[in-house]
Amino acid sequence: MTTVPESVIELARARQVARAARDFARSDALREEISNHGFEILDVDGGFSFRAKNPFPVYERIGDLRTFTDKKFPIAIGLILDGFIDDAVTTIQAIKKFAGNEVGLLILISGTPDLGQISLELDDRTFISQINAGVGWAEAANAMLKLSPAPFLVIMDPATQFTGDAIAPTLQVLEAGEYSAVGWHGGLINIDDDWRSVEDKGAGDVDVLFSYFLAVNVEHALGAGGFNNRAIYYRNADIEFSLRLRQARGRLLQMDLPLTQGRHHGYYDTDESYRDEQSKKTYDRILERFRGKTEILTDRR
Repeated sequence: MTTVPESVIELARARQVARAARDFARSDALREEISNHGFEILDVDGGFSFRAKNPFPVYERIGDLRTFTDKKFPIAIGLILDGFIDDAVTTIQAIKKFAGNEVGLLILISGTPDLGQISLELDDRTFISQINAGVGWAEAANAMLKLSPAPFLVIMDPATQFTGDAIAPTLQVLEAGEYSAVGWHGGLINIDDDWRSVEDKGAGDVDVLFSYFLAVNVEHALGAGGFNNRAIYYRNADIEFSLRLRQARGRLLQMDLPLTQGRHHGYYDTDESYRDEQSKKTYDRILERFRGKTEILTDRR
């Protein structure tokens, strides 16, 4: 439990006196001073109480989020978190170790999980926002695209770990302008099984990229319609998005990058029936919209 300093309590008492005297300007000034000390004052029957001030913005719904930051970066990384915050902190620290200072970090927390020590990661390039009511995966990814402080954005699973600088080669390809998206894992749609699977063919041009590490040209991504907001779960949402990009004539490149995968909580620690139901809903949409449209696919290899 956070201990409230005596100096802050004295400010609260002075504010009570000001309120009793109907000196509301003084009362508001004292509330602001209390806030500057890291606390919110709550008026309750018989007095007041305190709540530790959240070090980052908290919104009720995703529609309330208007910005992550006014700063600009060459490229940004977006992480969507709905739990397992300590593991995410490890990921953030690895990003900071291997990626240059010019890389912005956008952290979107869905719901009200135990926040652990994540606020300690706040700095001049790390921006955290929390959505109390929770937010679907695709809607969160779209918010990051629309509010991106950079022309290129990496949507990245928090279980993916940097083992070296994966940003420099990614940014170099995206800045060249030939590709709309660059990723670590992906593949070609398997035409032989009627579009029901993806074959990993290694580095090269691909039909789809997965969101373990998916870097996009923000303008191209938004021009293709972004992610489908109906995908409240991540799985297959990246395939659907990739095919939207391909339909808009975007090229996708799979690269060998210095990354590794930790425990994928989004898959292994999600309720199995929910996971399978939501994954199937998204893939059914993919089959309904794209199956048979071989003209949007890249050359087979």
